[in-house]
Amino acid sequence: MLNTKINELLKFARDHDLISDTDFTWAANSIIGELNVHDFKPEDVNKNFGNSPDSILSEILDYAAENNLIENTETERDLLDTRIMGLLTPKPSDVIEKFEQAYKNSPREATDYFYNLGVASNYIRSERTAKNICWKTKTDFGNLDITINLSKPEKDPRDIAKAKNAPSTGYPKCLLCCENEGFYGHHGHPARQNLRLIPLKLHGRQWYFQYSPYSYYNEHCIVLNKNHVPMLISRETFENLFAFLEKFPHYFLGSNADLPIVGGSILSHDHYQGGRYTFAMTDAQIEKPYDVHNNKISAGRVKWPMPAIRLNSSEPDLLTDLACKILEAWREWTDEKVGVLAHSDGEAHNTITPIARRRGENYELDIVLRNNRTSDEHPLGIFHPHAEVHHIKKENIGLIEVMGLAVLPARLKKSLERISELWAAGADKLPSELEAHDVWYRSLREKYSGLNGADNIKKMLRDEVGHVFTQVLKDSGVFKRDPNGFEAFDKFAGSVFK
Repeated sequence: MLNTKINELLKFARDHDLISDTDFTWAANSIIGELNVHDFKPEDVNKNFGNSPDSILSEILDYAAENNLIENTETERDLLDTRIMGLLTPKPSDVIEKFEQAYKNSPREATDYFYNLGVASNYIRSERTAKNICWKTKTDFGNLDITINLSKPEKDPRDIAKAKNAPSTGYPKCLLCCENEGFYGHHGHPARQNLRLIPLKLHGRQWYFQYSPYSYYNEHCIVLNKNHVPMLISRETFENLFAFLEKFPHYFLGSNADLPIVGGSILSHDHYQGGRYTFAMTDAQIEKPYDVHNNKISAGRVKWPMPAIRLNSSEPDLLTDLACKILEAWREWTDEKVGVLAHSDGEAHNTITPIARRRGENYELDIVLRNNRTSDEHPLGIFHPHAEVHHIKKENIGLIEVMGLAVLPARLKKSLERISELWAAGADKLPSELEAHDVWYRSLREKYSGLNGADNIKKMLRDEVGHVFTQVLKDSGVFKRDPNGFEAFDKFAGSVFK
């Protein structure tokens, strides 16, 4: 069986241009050496395995566990399958050469090559991300994307125990450092033998381009600074975003904010996220134009749950100058009437989440205004999901959520299934293990009294989760969508565009 599976993996690698025919014996010997096998026989394989080697690897990993080569935990299986695929992934110089050759034909051909390589090498865990539960909810702000993230398995207690004893070398310094390329990994750090990076010059500065192993949307990519430096929104940010779009006009690129609470999960390493996907925010319309006194630039307030200024021009240098003016003004902006304080106790609170894209020949930049103040009433953040929505979403609202894609915790899958069962059974309230959802559940029972049928209940619950996410975004907005909020928003915009 193992001999057949190795042959299948080698055929998959040849079919997806990971290896050539002349690499066959070398690759076979590399794999059997990794698996401590002392015999191998080539076999004819006529199967088609699709784009991912995951099904083949799974059986090889079962063999490894059964023969005590690894302990049968998710982490140890991941470490071994990454080592195996690393043996089959072309070396960085070959990948860069092929990428550059493809780029001569078109930027899209280059990213297609690089993305397909990531899937074939199993760096992009497409089989796992396919398990995510995804749907769209129609709202006043367009169709929001809702995802229950099942792609990252929960840690096995055995892995947690081993992680405590894993080496703490500080190398690589974080998951986004370029030193991760080819890294062997251990229980405290994922293996990256199959990771490849494309070097990029952005406005004369060295950056790297890669894909996310757990994609939240189509061709979810990461652009990371060569140096391990903290996130910082500045003129360089806008210059880099536009420089990237000049190279890859079919992608968007944005940055998490650079402050805790309103920033992303990794603030220690400067990076951006992009990809080929149309978010609800992308399709959101300008609800109020602003006069910037320059006919080469248009600007306006976006119809969106969070306050966003949209700029558009064919000249990115003009956009950069205006974006810097908005950023500098917002850093110091205080409006106590709506709870916005630029500073308190020597701490800065105002920053932005910028998102850039192309509209034909024009460049477009959305600037979402953020503030990370806390209070006794809202200790996790005043402009953060409030307590009444924590049963659905409690975590930070970063770039991806800002654009209208909810990344919700795996716990919701079982919770929603159980709530659906209890609804069908006519339960008026939820049991203690679902207490966090009880107020929400009882309000829905009142709103949808008489609703029955498994499919109807499931659809209703999904729609209502999407509406809760809409409220999450509204909670996170520094200017609310009411007369006071619009007045405050326009007051700030007026100060910039006067």
